[in-house]
Amino acid sequence: MKLQLVTLLGIKLDTDVYEVILPTLDGEIAVFPGHEPLVGVATPGAIVVRYKKDDDEKHLDYFAISGGVIQVSPSLVRVLVDEADSGEDIIEAESKAALERALAHQKNAKDSIELEKATAMVDRHAVRLKVAGLRRRYKR
Repeated sequence: MKLQLVTLLGIKLDTDVYEVILPTLDGEIAVFPGHEPLVGVATPGAIVVRYKKDDDEKHLDYFAISGGVIQVSPSLVRVLVDEADSGEDIIEAESKAALERALAHQKNAKDSIELEKATAMVDRHAVRLKVAGLRRRYKR
């Protein structure tokens, strides 16, 4: 099946895959070739990509997303997001520092608008840190 990961900047990934694990409102779902058609909401989390049926954890790819829209057909998974960061591109120490700054902003928010923005940044950097950790753990 084909996976298309599309961001505001263009196509991040367009390739054949065996399995895609997606974060949704109802929890993570795994999509395999022949999946029933589905349109849903992607939540902040990690997209996990398995390219071949026999790939172990060392061969998986991880992408941090902050939410978006999922469209599934039997032969195509299309994920539309504002941004998607590959686990290979995320520097764990920078993500940890950014998360700490976002938590401080969240704690010191003066109104609901600042709190909402800070919470979105906390979610974004927490997901990036999770993806960096997954990549480090399995790509050794």
